[in-house]
Formats: sequence, C-alpha cells, structure tokens
Amino acid sequence: MNARPALRQNDYSPVVPPELGAWSPNLSVSVVIPAHGGQDKLELTLAALAAQTYPDHLMEVLVVDDGSAPPVRLPEIRPVNTRLVPVRDGWGISNAVNTGAKSADGEIIQRLDADMVACREHIEALARWHHETDYLVTIGMKKFVDAPPVTARQVFRAARLDEVFDLAGAVSSSTEATIEKTDGLRRSRNPYHVCTGPTFALRREVFDAVGGLDPTVVRGEDTEFSYRLAMHGVVFVPDPAAQAVHLGLPAQHRDRERAVRAVEPYLAHRIPLRRDLRKDRGRRWLVPYVEIVLDVTDTSESVVRRAVAAALDGKLQDVVVTLVGPWSRLNDGRRAVLSDPCFELRLMRDLFAHDERIRLIDEAAPTPSPTPFRYRGPVDVPLHRATLERMVESVQKDLAGVLVVDLPDGRTARLERTSALGRALLLAGPGADLDDVVEGTHGVRHEPPDRYWPAPPQPEPVTIPAPVTVTVEPPENTLLRRLKSALRPN
Repeated sequence: MNARPALRQNDYSPVVPPELGAWSPNLSVSVVIPAHGGQDKLELTLAALAAQTYPDHLMEVLVVDDGSAPPVRLPEIRPVNTRLVPVRDGWGISNAVNTGAKSADGEIIQRLDADMVACREHIEALARWHHETDYLVTIGMKKFVDAPPVTARQVFRAARLDEVFDLAGAVSSSTEATIEKTDGLRRSRNPYHVCTGPTFALRREVFDAVGGLDPTVVRGEDTEFSYRLAMHGVVFVPDPAAQAVHLGLPAQHRDRERAVRAVEPYLAHRIPLRRDLRKDRGRRWLVPYVEIVLDVTDTSESVVRRAVAAALDGKLQDVVVTLVGPWSRLNDGRRAVLSDPCFELRLMRDLFAHDERIRLIDEAAPTPSPTPFRYRGPVDVPLHRATLERMVESVQKDLAGVLVVDLPDGRTARLERTSALGRALLLAGPGADLDDVVEGTHGVRHEPPDRYWPAPPQPEPVTIPAPVTVTVEPPENTLLRRLKSALRPN
C-alpha cells in the first residue's frame, strides 16, 4: 500500500488504481451477504461470485441468514471459501452485516445484497483501490432488472452480464445520475448520499472505527452508516467497472410514498446535514448539528451561566454545549460546603448536570462525530444569536474545513468541520498541526468578527420639535367681544 495521499475534499484523482487483470492483489476480501429468504436469487448471487476474477485464496463469502424460514442453504455453485453464518441475536440488515463482519477474516469488507448479480470483475474493481490507500470507500454500480428465468450455471458461465440479462431494458439507479453529474463524485458536496448499498467495500479498520452499521436503524441503514463514514474523513470512490444487476425493483418503486415516510425519522435524528428533515421548531434530535465546546476551568459560575444561556438561545436550536473542566476532581464525600476549594466548579456541576443539552467532560474528544460541526471559543465571549448560523453558512459555501474568527483582543473563535478533522487525524503524523493538514484537504479561513458578532443596533435619534406657543384668551375676554359685536349698530 502506498502512503496516504492528502486528498482534497472528495477528489480522489491523485489515486490511480491498477488496470483490471494487470496486477497482483495481496489483500483478503470478505464478502458479507445479509439474507432473509430469497433462495433462488441468492443462488444467482453466489454463482456470479464463484466466477470472480479476484483470487480464490484471497476471497471468502459469508452468507448471513437473518432468520429465514426455511433457513437458507448453500447451493452447489458457490465460491470456494463460502460460509453460512446464522444470526443468533437481533434482526435486520444492519445487524446481519455486523454479524458477518465479526465472523469475517478479510482485510477488506465487501457489502453485497443477496439479490445482486455482480459482473466477473466486480470484487477486483472495488478492491484494487484499497491496495493504493486505506481511507477510501469504493462503490459499485447497479441496474434494476426483472429476474429472468436464468439458472445459476448460466450466470456462472456468462462472461458478461448482458449475456443473461436485458440491460437495454434495465432501470438505472438514481445514484448513477448523481455520480455522472458530479464528475464521479469528485465535485459532490455530500458524496455519502450515493453510498446507499447494496454494494460497497472498505478496509476493515475503517468499518470497525465507525462502529459498523447501527442495528437500531431498519430503513436507510446504509445512508446512516455512510454519513458516519464521511464524518470519519473517508473519500468515496465509485467505480464504473464494478457493474451489477439488482434482481427486481427496490421497495421505493413499489410504494414510494410509504418508503420515504418510513426512512425519514431515522435520517432526521441521525443525519443533521439533512436540514430539510428538521423543520419542526422546538424539537430535540438524537445527533446535534453543532457542538459548542467551552473550557470552564478557573472560570466563575456567573460567566459560564451567561455563556451557556447565549449558546442555547441562538437561532440554531439543535446544538449541544460541552463544558470542559476538571469535573473528575469532584467527589460527594463529606466537605465544608461554603469553604469548599472546588466551590465554583461544584456549583456549575449542580447547576447544569440535569440539562440534557449540556455535557460535562474533562477533555474534549478529537472530533465531535457524528455531530457535523464543532464551535470552540472563549467562555467569556458569549455567542450572539446569529453567530453559529452565520459561521455554518460561511463554511458551507466552499466546504471549508475550519473557520477562524480573529477577535479584537488577539484570541480566536473557530468552527470546525468534523469530516475535515477526521481526515486530518487519519493523515497527520506525530506532532503535526491539524490546521496545517486541514488547510491542504479542505481549507482554513480567517475572518473578522463583525459579521458573526454584529454590533447592537443604535437607537435612532429623537428629534424634539420646537415649542409651540398657544395663546389662550380668558373666557371673559371672549364673552366681552361677543357682547360688543351684538350691540354694534348695523
């Protein structure tokens, strides 16, 4: 494997994979196939894998039986190293994939559906990138076809997919159009969107680093997993040579309205970048949009109280406040309450400990993943209501990795993009400055504070009109004039 290149955004152009059939792989691949029934389709899937160009001794296939009734069985035509792994606990695609990955021996995890028929070069095409560097996620192509009356032996013998499937009448995946529009995802703002399964590959250590798939997500599990991969700093690489057909139309084609509704709560709670799904004001979400980190060491309770109040009262509501301080020094043993040397710290803990939007930790994590943004600033410079919203708007325009606001007193406040921090941690050597790495992969911008801490509006000057003199004659004078006018001769 070559040294990790510092790829910018999702532009993987500097990585040049070997030509198919003209190289010698050395990394082992575990193909994990979650299966729930569908024996006939599974047999075609395994027949295609038995004909792969990737070396047999470097490939194993794990068919994970997710509670099929009757249980799935391994057919005659299958790869040499094929195992059947039953699910013992839980259910669903995520749980099945995790079960297979735990049993796998390969250095590369290849996720594949049990109703996918891959071309002969599919595994080789996706695996070759991982021999060049180890923080990529490779994505295979797919088209949807009606399952024809074809046998496993015909699939095994076919040199190309179009020999057994009507590709001219196939339905293209919507992700392929997105890939084409964004120059193979090189110009994509959110490339994880297209990594929706059912075929992608990644290094095992990357799979493990993000914790595998979330078994509590039963719809949109691949999108949620890919989002966490993005926060880890990976680069997504679609490979047109990794062709496959999906036997039958996906669920959203059968009942699109219900499929969209079913996936919405899972993605709304777990992917904060989906702002379109978080329009209900006043809601609390599982994964916040911004983590606000404030160091409260040796700071008075009153200063922290003002900072927290300002942070939670901003225009962005889906935030969490992390107060960093030596909280572990506190114990609940007998003490003199008023003369306690940790009086201020204990007061803050007791004040904030029961607010679910506030976290008390001794040291901030390297990244706030899966939260997509993190703010760091002086605790004695409270946020303006518009600060976070405007900072996020700024970095989203050019996908900058870090925005540094230079405050008038020489200190700084900063907004960090989690995916950029994740990338920097993957690339940085010992003692490296992470901002230097982020500068090369996503960019670091410095800006003055005026836009982010706008001055309060000045009251308009009040013009006091000149006094008006009103002469009011006494009532008797008015009456006298009336009498004289009445008595005057005509």
